[in-house]
Amino acid sequence: MISPTSIQQHTVAKGTYEIRFIDYVFQHFRCIPSRAGIKKAIKRGQFTLDGNIAVPGKWIEEGQVIELFDLVFPPSKEYYLDLEVLFEDAYMAVVNKPAGIVVSGNQFKTIENALPHNLESSNEVDVLAWPRPVHRLDSPTSGVLLVAKTRKAQINLGQQFEQKRIQKGYRAILIGEVEASGMITESIEGLESKSAFELISKVPSLQNGFLSLVNLYPLTGRTHQLRIHTASIGHPIMGDKLYGNQGQHIKGKGLFLSAVSIEFKHPITKEDMSFIIDEPAKFKSLLNREESRFHKFNSEKL
Repeated sequence: MISPTSIQQHTVAKGTYEIRFIDYVFQHFRCIPSRAGIKKAIKRGQFTLDGNIAVPGKWIEEGQVIELFDLVFPPSKEYYLDLEVLFEDAYMAVVNKPAGIVVSGNQFKTIENALPHNLESSNEVDVLAWPRPVHRLDSPTSGVLLVAKTRKAQINLGQQFEQKRIQKGYRAILIGEVEASGMITESIEGLESKSAFELISKVPSLQNGFLSLVNLYPLTGRTHQLRIHTASIGHPIMGDKLYGNQGQHIKGKGLFLSAVSIEFKHPITKEDMSFIIDEPAKFKSLLNREESRFHKFNSEKL
């Protein structure tokens, strides 16, 4: 039942201190898309620390070696949700994740449980029992998501994320009038964090002054990084109930954040891969409505 295949190996960076094992691996092992999944993997014995089975609360030190092993378990019950498949071959797939659904976790309605319904089975010898996402997107965030269908693809894509060789781009609507471009470097939980942004367009808004449509580029991979960073400069993402202000969300419309582009090397062929999608239609609808309301209100005052 247990396969000792190593998925990812990582050496704790110099200068790392005062962080527990579970918190550290959640930051650096992106191939497990949720904290609940990390916790479950530790409990199963999938992680080792310097060759020994790891425990979640242990304090880690620089130079220690963490390794994640793949264990084969019976797949979960299949979730019949139709997904837009942007690319698929025998080794991997790229899907468009809808907003409002978690990537994986203990609940039934997850993207991971919907993958077998949407993807073809692989005939490769190292096929995974269940296609697996290799990185995270928050539940309210939509957009491009990479999926591994074989162990070799899973390992390689995990390494590309670890080595920061995968480039992701997001589209968001921010509250207020944003500068043409900039870099946000505020640390998150004491860790170095960087996000770049560039303004695409802006419209006047009665309630918020302006709404700004922007591209966002996370240069590090902290939890909720883009949401925290945009809020830190006074321009939270529209619909962000966690980091925004009361009244800066629209009932039933969710978070206006979408992963719209990704660049990486194919894990087997090494071909350069690039995928770009449009932001959800609700983005344009909101901007048009806010601009129209603003001009209508001001014309009626004349």
